Amino acid sequence: MKDRPEGITERAVARALADGWGLAGWTLEYAPVGGGSYHWLAAGGAPGERRFVTVDDLDDKGWLGRTRPAVLAGLRAAMDAAVTLRRRAGLGFVVAPVAAGSGETVRPAGDRHAVAVFPFLAGPPGDWDQPLPAPERAELIAMLAALHAVDPAAVRLPRIGLGLPWRGDLETALGELGRPWAGGPYAEPARELLAGAAPMVRRQLDALDRWVPRLAAADVVITHGEPHPGNIVHSADGLLLIDWDTVALAPPERDLWSVATGSGDEVRRYTELTGRRVDPAVLEFYRLRWALDDLSCFVRDLRAPHRRTPGTEHAWQSLETTLADLTP
Repeated sequence: MKDRPEGITERAVARALADGWGLAGWTLEYAPVGGGSYHWLAAGGAPGERRFVTVDDLDDKGWLGRTRPAVLAGLRAAMDAAVTLRRRAGLGFVVAPVAAGSGETVRPAGDRHAVAVFPFLAGPPGDWDQPLPAPERAELIAMLAALHAVDPAAVRLPRIGLGLPWRGDLETALGELGRPWAGGPYAEPARELLAGAAPMVRRQLDALDRWVPRLAAADVVITHGEPHPGNIVHSADGLLLIDWDTVALAPPERDLWSVATGSGDEVRRYTELTGRRVDPAVLEFYRLRWALDDLSCFVRDLRAPHRRTPGTEHAWQSLETTLADLTP
């Protein structure tokens, strides 16, 4: 997140850390990294002691629920699951949150935001658009195989829906292409870009819909949801997997599509480790769903009131890229 969150101040974040985790007097430095959450580096306590702090906007996590209380409950369930996977299932690559004094993994900060605290990781993160080298892909496949082997009953997680959380926003946008969009500087360029691609987008939405009945009863495992290079941290002990707010029960292809390459090596290795056959068609379903989910989010953001900021510029550039990727 390149822009700071609206509706919460750094002072409010500091107060949440002091009240929840006893981190009174710690300094905060905003970190404009990642996507989906806002981040700060907290320093204090013993010399060199640091924590990684996330702040989530409860209005911006539609896959967890449609109301703020539902999203907060879903976020807690996800973070609780990460703790279970690390401590009880023994998955050392899971970067789980540090519990607050109350035992909660996530605490509200006002009506709209929630705060979680994580260990500070010294290793460098990966880049979303830079594929992992083959040895690291193999290590990631082994990590996913271990994750998928954990009994789903060990965690309290829902089976994630197959539809798009912001599908309604995208459908509304497609229905209003004939009138100007006045949300901000990128609204009209976004309308023009989507208008040129509208027939293709509707075909892809239809293709997505045809898959939903087939996958509704598929066997599920515990999936991370976004095991791409941007959520990988390289540590001295190996790869670590961060950002577990998307953890949910789903077919294993939900994790595998972003790791598998055209060589087929990753899929073959996964089958060797797990005994599970990977369905190439389901991999393509999740690839398509990811792109359409991104599309709906970027369109939603650029139709809403906005200014020209690094964040909205990123959304505009990502919209261009996503539509190009969706084009057959």
